[in-house]
Amino acid sequence: MDYKITVKKIRVLFVCIHNSARSQMAEAYVRQLSGDRFESESAGFKPGKLNPLVVEVMKEAEIDISGHKTKSVFDFFKQGRLYDYVITVCDESSGQQCPIFPGIVKRLHWSFADPSSFDGTYEEKLAQTRQVRDQIRKAVENLIKEAV
Repeated sequence: MDYKITVKKIRVLFVCIHNSARSQMAEAYVRQLSGDRFESESAGFKPGKLNPLVVEVMKEAEIDISGHKTKSVFDFFKQGRLYDYVITVCDESSGQQCPIFPGIVKRLHWSFADPSSFDGTYEEKLAQTRQVRDQIRKAVENLIKEAV
């Protein structure tokens, strides 16, 4: 007899203000680093436009997010989507706006600087965005280790 074992994937939603930078990076890293053990999505409170600095620094990490669209967390909520983890990646006060998703959900908050708020030359902004990218990668790596 052949038995097919189906393993439930761990579903993760990353949320930030505009879904233009931090949540997009986190979603992409889960997809790259977790194999098929996780499903990840990202959304924002007020979806905006994808941050070009983020697209560039992710390309440096060999991840192309240039075709990603920004999405609304409230649309996901209204659709009744279920997640194992809902992780806010914005400042604490903004994270409090996140709707409560149904089911057993672990809510986490990871605070990262917002690349859209960086000042300086283009190169300085890129350097700061790289730092955020690398911090997000480490946080995602830790999540993957702890969740399985």
